[in-house]
Amino acid sequence: MAGRGGLLMGIKKILEFVKVEHTLFSLPFVLIGYVLANAEFGSGSLDLMWILLAAVGARGLAMVLNRIIDSEIDAENPRTASRHLPSGLMSKQTAWVLAVAFLATLSFSAWMLNEVALQMVWLPVLAFMIYPYTKRVSWICHLWLGLCLGLAPAGAWVALAADVHGWGAITGVDSGFLWYPEIFFISIGVALWIAAFDVNYARMDVNVDREQGINSFPSAYGDKATTGMSVALTISWALCFVLTGLNESTDGRDSYSLWIPAAVLMALVNLVVMTKGAQASLDSEEAMGGFQKTLFNASMLTGWALLASLVLAGVM
Repeated sequence: MAGRGGLLMGIKKILEFVKVEHTLFSLPFVLIGYVLANAEFGSGSLDLMWILLAAVGARGLAMVLNRIIDSEIDAENPRTASRHLPSGLMSKQTAWVLAVAFLATLSFSAWMLNEVALQMVWLPVLAFMIYPYTKRVSWICHLWLGLCLGLAPAGAWVALAADVHGWGAITGVDSGFLWYPEIFFISIGVALWIAAFDVNYARMDVNVDREQGINSFPSAYGDKATTGMSVALTISWALCFVLTGLNESTDGRDSYSLWIPAAVLMALVNLVVMTKGAQASLDSEEAMGGFQKTLFNASMLTGWALLASLVLAGVM
């Protein structure tokens, strides 16, 4: 019993360390990439399992690398000083072991999918390694984080498309680029959507970021400009998703009959949260906490609403 209890505590610590709840952001878009590719190219019986395991590996690796590289910064921030590494709940050695385990999970899953997926593993890994350093240089860190998440639908799509077209799934075939415009606009939309969320997430640490020289958008330009940027990013990601649906509609398919309404509805919800909600969050620390919770839920539900629109339209 004691051994089982220790194992459960260890698993709980790992899940808390990698903030497993944030998987709810990337997972629906991984599934969207899979659903669209499966509808066009088909899939093997175990492909979805390997895609999901690859997503788990990628998500875990990204978070562990971020925690390791930012451990000293986290130690100086009262909000993050209690995290596992700065507080001593977990050693850096253990964190590096987890990083290797997640990288192995990602690589093995990609290998089980196809050669193209395996040989492209370097791309997300490189993006994950660069991200923590971007916040030390420029507020473009929010967009870089978006890029990391934007790889989710593209990666799942390539995992199936490459089974049929090999490297042509990326480099193109005689008829053109298979990923354009559908996966292209979805991936760009995801990048802008996450950037909008992250800009608002950074509102919590404005004063600390200024003291530490962290270049978040709110710390550099203030609350009013942050709201303006949030609106611009949200309108932009909504436009990307709408363009995806409009293009497919011109092809005579009704796969996106619910996609455009879902995108517009969730964009409006996010806009309300990032304007009225953000303004109210300035009143107190408690109000900021409430805003962040609402922001998390509204942003997270966006991907699931879009996924549901495809499933309800019969795209499988």
